[in-house]
Amino acid sequence: MLAGDRLVTHAVRRNGPWTAILAVTAAGGAAGELALPYVAGRTVDAFVAAEPAAAEWLAGCAAVVACVVLCESLGVWAGGASGACAAARLRLRVLRHVLGAGPAVTRRFPEGELVTRAGLNAEEVGRAPESVTGALALLVPTAGAVVALTLIAPVLTLTLLAGIVLTLLVLNTFLRATTTIAGGYQEAQGELAAGLVEALDGARTIAAAGTAGREALRVLRPLPRLRLHGMRLWRANATAGVRAGLVVPLVEVAVLVVGGFMLAAGALTVGELYAAARYAVLGAALSGALGFVGGLARARAAAGRVAEVLAVPRPRHGTRTLPPGTGTVEFRDVTAADLSVPELVIPGGSVTAVIGRSGSGKSLLAALAARLADPDGGTVLLDGVPLPELARDELRRAVGYAFERPVLVGATIADAIALGDGPGVVRSVGVELDAVEVAAGAARADGFVRRLPHGYATRTADAPLSGGERQRLGLARAFAQGERLLVLDDATSSLDTVTEREVGRALTADHGGRTRLVVAHRLATAARADQVIWLEDGAVRGRGPHRELWRDPAYRAVFQVEQP
Repeated sequence: MLAGDRLVTHAVRRNGPWTAILAVTAAGGAAGELALPYVAGRTVDAFVAAEPAAAEWLAGCAAVVACVVLCESLGVWAGGASGACAAARLRLRVLRHVLGAGPAVTRRFPEGELVTRAGLNAEEVGRAPESVTGALALLVPTAGAVVALTLIAPVLTLTLLAGIVLTLLVLNTFLRATTTIAGGYQEAQGELAAGLVEALDGARTIAAAGTAGREALRVLRPLPRLRLHGMRLWRANATAGVRAGLVVPLVEVAVLVVGGFMLAAGALTVGELYAAARYAVLGAALSGALGFVGGLARARAAAGRVAEVLAVPRPRHGTRTLPPGTGTVEFRDVTAADLSVPELVIPGGSVTAVIGRSGSGKSLLAALAARLADPDGGTVLLDGVPLPELARDELRRAVGYAFERPVLVGATIADAIALGDGPGVVRSVGVELDAVEVAAGAARADGFVRRLPHGYATRTADAPLSGGERQRLGLARAFAQGERLLVLDDATSSLDTVTEREVGRALTADHGGRTRLVVAHRLATAARADQVIWLEDGAVRGRGPHRELWRDPAYRAVFQVEQP
């Protein structure tokens, strides 16, 4: 919880002017409430004694009440604005971290879980400034009441202090219990969201199999736990409310009893007794912090969940640039998960196919070559430079990557190929429109793109793309970006045989001198490659031209199993 508490502290301290505005309005309102009993008491005494200044004291009472109402109104407005700004700032931080950390985050957290943590949980943390300032502001009338009662009659202060101690014990117990229960509630919310996202991702399969009812039960499986934690939160809040609520009347009655004896003995005036009763209520105002403490508990639990996402390390980049070269990739004593590659060199400018059964480590090898993942041990080098030592822009300019299911990032088709999100992105990344068209032509995408309503200017959201067309745009994006290395991870699986053959020829005949690393399932792709890396159980079992490896029955068996 330490990381979560630091995140809450950060949300309170780095909330721009809103925390200060909340503090000022809360302190102003508390000061007004603290002054009201004294002013009201003097007003009562003035009217009882028929003093000429009675009307002035009454006007003072009205002014104090107006000040309290104004501060509370401003506090409500500032609380909403503060929560929205703090949550937005934290969501942006989480989003940048998730995108920067890449697959390391998605391997640890399901997509629905990430949405919950960046959405609902970040919103809870955003309310922390209001909860903290509201709770601290209640200390003002409490401390003032202690001082005021001491000035009126020190013996009355002892009764108030006993009530304050009891209230603090109740609040501390409530904070600890609610933080734990709220954490369980938020965890169940995350599981529910993760199950829903998984079901939506496989909606076609569920519909085809006719298992909608069964999947609904699976998605809703966390509901009983959600209800259980919700009921526990309600019980904890109710129990603490009853305990804290009893303190106020007990303290007030005790002060009135002692003050009544002092009034009878002539040691107090009627106004002072009224003021003492009001200060007793104000002094026990900490019992009203229950709502703020509950909000703080939920924020702490949510912050702990958000902090887990932020704790996933982002890859660090160096400052080096690449020397002149042809894109030679070297693996030196690399270990990652179940993959072990003691020594492997992929010659610059060559076409290398990576084959193997499912789970053999093909995608992991490709990710390591493009630095979408870092090895647990060893080093991956591009033209003699370790990938972690390359500057971020240098690395991404040098390496192009195409996936099985590409996500098209950008407002238009041209932006998606140029890997941008605005009209000027094509130029800002140094890729002119003609280069985009050349890349699309190599991926056999130029033809269907030109048939779209606005060609390359068609908005991606409005383009009716099939799986194969989307995959060809992903290939075009890789062709347009990778200056030295192209990594294709099953990036042609949705293409028809003719298109796949044409794309394969474009890869083989690439005149840019780039190295091409292709995760392959089809026999034709391996046959066209300059060399094949054959993986089995996380290790390189064979390496060489396809025609030489083909002599091995075990190598041939890979294609017999894997061929669709």
